[in-house]
Amino acid sequence: MTGQVRLGVVLLCHAQLDMAARMARVWAKGGARVAIHVDAKVSGPATERMKAALADLPAIVWSPRHGCDWGRFSLVRATQDAAEALLDSFPDVTHVYLASGACLPLRPVRDLVAYLAQDPDRDHIESVSAHDVGWTVGGLNEERFSLYFPLDWRKRRWLFDRLVDWQRKLRVHRRLPRGLTPHLGSQWWCMTATTLRAILQDPRRAEFDRFFRYTWIPDESYFQTLVRRHAIRIESHSLTLATFDHGGRPYQLYDDHALMLEESRCFVARKVWHKAGHLLDHFPRPPHAQPDLSPPQPQRIERLINRTVRRRLLGRPGLYMQSRFPRKDAENGKTSAPYAVFQGFSDVFPDFERWLADIVHADVHGHLLGPEMVEFAGRPMVGRGAISTSTLVRDHDPRGFLTALIRIAPRMQVFQFSPRDNQALNWFIATDPNAHIHVIAGAWMLPLLECDMPFDDIRRVTALLQRAELQHLEVLNSVWVKARVQVHELTDFLARPQGLLLQALQHLPVAGPHDTLPRMRNLDGLTDLLRRLRNSGLRPRLSEDGLPLPEITLSERTAAE
Repeated sequence: MTGQVRLGVVLLCHAQLDMAARMARVWAKGGARVAIHVDAKVSGPATERMKAALADLPAIVWSPRHGCDWGRFSLVRATQDAAEALLDSFPDVTHVYLASGACLPLRPVRDLVAYLAQDPDRDHIESVSAHDVGWTVGGLNEERFSLYFPLDWRKRRWLFDRLVDWQRKLRVHRRLPRGLTPHLGSQWWCMTATTLRAILQDPRRAEFDRFFRYTWIPDESYFQTLVRRHAIRIESHSLTLATFDHGGRPYQLYDDHALMLEESRCFVARKVWHKAGHLLDHFPRPPHAQPDLSPPQPQRIERLINRTVRRRLLGRPGLYMQSRFPRKDAENGKTSAPYAVFQGFSDVFPDFERWLADIVHADVHGHLLGPEMVEFAGRPMVGRGAISTSTLVRDHDPRGFLTALIRIAPRMQVFQFSPRDNQALNWFIATDPNAHIHVIAGAWMLPLLECDMPFDDIRRVTALLQRAELQHLEVLNSVWVKARVQVHELTDFLARPQGLLLQALQHLPVAGPHDTLPRMRNLDGLTDLLRRLRNSGLRPRLSEDGLPLPEITLSERTAAE
């Protein structure tokens, strides 16, 4: 042992006694004295086999057995009795480390002893004021001290919840023993023998035990509160790496966690799977020539666990699947990556899709929501990720179609849109922060100039498309919109097409030159068509004030370009 420090370990064992015996041997071989408590619910033969396996180690004592239940005072009583047995059998112990049979020492016991010897009077125990920090899981923070909890939460959960509700309605409020301020923290600690003896031999221990017997999860508050009465210096941090999920249950550690555990530089890790053979063989690491005094650095693995918990609660962005389908407007991102929607550009520029594909690092599609087929880039029969080009399949779940395409594609997705397309995703896209929407209002009319339909059919189609666009523009003008939206009236766009087109490209990964505009559609006859529609009783809305589009000659169009 290093300096004046002599380590003792209290080992609480509830299951998998073969592994617990292996951990006890690691501690004892490292020079620590060990007191073992075996849960009374474990069978007698299993306990006897464990005692026989450790019979060759004189530095091990056995404490009286108690039946331990989660969240009950029996865990505190087992710790008290084991600590008393340890201190009585080995009076020279200076520090006591509380661990379980599933706690794996990661570094040599000699390193832990040398680390403690740097400040022999310091107690390493997480002790956080319950009044100041509400970090507990399950909603019971200060109430765990002010209400009575005589029932087992796991065995009688319904009655437990009813009892809590009843006490809240009656405004039951227990008084803490005089001089105590409630503190919370990890169950696993390392205290000096002086502090631990002061807690166990406190003249008011019977009073404290009576109070904590009916608190909620006293193993996380008993020693954490009483240490404040007796400690000289407290390091409010556990030396045991223990990580928990969103429900407060400890994560199990497996073989593939070996590298992260080694990088954490922690002394002990909990909770190790009893069949993780690689972990059990790899740790504790062999000692160096000189003890390693570096402090634990669990921040990286804690950040990783926190990200895992967030992903478990929120899901992956833009992922929709049968096992976890998020509630509407409560998704962790409607889609997984930015994408762009161009409405009206392919009506003004017939070759816009091909032109855009040549200058951006993105998958530039046609009308993904078009009425005839799904126009994937290059027009394959089956899209990326085996997504069908069938409109029947797409329209069965348009949101799933779009989010799946964006999620599986490595590059940004860009597609064309029109009032002719399926309008089912208008609100979804408009409220998606990942969406970039660029609209040339009224451009949908330009292809009608080249059609040979009778005028009555053109009038009927115009009325339908205009109504669809007005409804879409109403969505884009909503206060709930989160997408980046640019809307240009057709007259404004045709007046300066190059400037507005470059403005639309600002949020795209542009790679190639884009000094020249794509070919513009021939607009001859547009003014006459608008006049005929207006005279037939239909009011075309191609500008913001509802006035018809003025006639634009070929020379004016060339000058604008």
